[in-house]
Amino acid sequence: MQEIINIILSYLVGSISGSMVLGYLKGIDIRKMGSGNAGGTNAFRTVGAVFALGVITVDILKGILAVIFISKLNFLGNYSFLNSNIVEICCAIAAVLGHVYPIYYNFKGGKGAGTLIGIIGVLFPECIIYALLAWFITLIFTGYVGLGTMIAGITLSASAYILGVSNIHFYFSLLMSAFIVFTHRSNIRRMIKGNENRFEKIMIFKR
Repeated sequence: MQEIINIILSYLVGSISGSMVLGYLKGIDIRKMGSGNAGGTNAFRTVGAVFALGVITVDILKGILAVIFISKLNFLGNYSFLNSNIVEICCAIAAVLGHVYPIYYNFKGGKGAGTLIGIIGVLFPECIIYALLAWFITLIFTGYVGLGTMIAGITLSASAYILGVSNIHFYFSLLMSAFIVFTHRSNIRRMIKGNENRFEKIMIFKR
């Protein structure tokens, strides 16, 4: 029973949208601006770097909180039926799902990357530098933030395998990589049609 409560709490915390909370304080609704996505990229494009940094910070902290604190709660004091590592992973997944499908905002949230960064930073941080590097390289060569995020997800799984993280963490990375691609399916469609937004200011080679 305790594990179920912890997983639900992780989802509820994950459902707290950084862009929506900060947007409320600023008097704006990020879902009515730009792409309509309540994530860090749209926040950056429409409101600016400082606002986007706040959004990403909140989203990262949600993942950290779910894994470090919520997964360890035991206020019922009952017998645990699940391994602690499994509970951590379940809470991590719940937090990401909350971010993407937040119950407080009609199940319309971000795309999961920010919260996942916080989770990976706790569970297997040795892989994070490779994922971020892949994201940055993709961004400066293509200008596509979404493509960079998807490649970062794939790189996360590859580095997890190469560095020999535990099996449960490797399978978690595979699941999250696939999920990140799924949440970016609209970006894929726009790239195919040729109307995906580019972050041209950071690109090395411009058309």
